[in-house]
Amino acid sequence: MIEISVDELKRRRDAGEDFMLLDVREPDEIETASIPWAQVISMREIPARIDEIPRDKPLVVMCHHGGRSERVAQFLEANGYEEPANLTGGIDAWSASVDPTVPRY
Repeated sequence: MIEISVDELKRRRDAGEDFMLLDVREPDEIETASIPWAQVISMREIPARIDEIPRDKPLVVMCHHGGRSERVAQFLEANGYEEPANLTGGIDAWSASVDPTVPRY
């Protein structure tokens, strides 16, 4: 499985690359802190909503620190997704290194 840093995610976004950022945190976490352009499907809903996740573009999976997103990326890879990437450090690292306006929790 691929791991990417928040700096790499920002570089890709700034470059206009076509990819999907999948946020697998729970609704209460999303209310606390979020990245507006991320698609939100909580980890527990992934199996039932897998058809909402595109197979034709790169995929970056994120959570709070990177543990849940790693498991989801592994699940997606096992279900035919080509090289989903895990966001190292999750939204916490995004808040600390890229966008301090996103609250840390």
